Amino acid sequence: MRAISLAEAVRIIEGTFASAQKRNAYPLSAIVLDAGGRVKAFHKQDGSSLLRFEIAYGKAFAALSLNRSSRQVLQKPAFMQSLVELSDGPLFLEGGGQLIRDDTGEIVGALGVTGDVNEVDDLCAIDGIHAGGFRADDDFDAAAVKRLNIKKDPPLRDPR
Repeated sequence: MRAISLAEAVRIIEGTFASAQKRNAYPLSAIVLDAGGRVKAFHKQDGSSLLRFEIAYGKAFAALSLNRSSRQVLQKPAFMQSLVELSDGPLFLEGGGQLIRDDTGEIVGALGVTGDVNEVDDLCAIDGIHAGGFRADDDFDAAAVKRLNIKKDPPLRDPR
């Protein structure tokens, strides 16, 4: 298993915040977890509200826990309610949590982003993953999706 470095985690967060600036997003908070679910880096932009660490962490942890974006976790509410009670950690059932993959498709971590609407959180997260030199689930073709058992999200668009 390849470990994500602190420098890579910080690049991902910086890329997330650069995307937020281009999209004129509300202040964001972003967290990178390693593949084992441990915090590698967290940043909170000026103006972010309270509890943003917990929300970002819950989104990233949900993505890692179920091997899919946190937006997909949200799609099965009854199942997720049961899973929340069984979980070792917090699961936040909203969009904004994305898996971080290397070029081979191996999961090296997860990124949780919070502060704007779910779609903007997800778009900024994907841009941040790319800025760090990694790939998101949406970057893989149909053959890789099948081989790696990737659960792809429907196409995202900025709701504004």
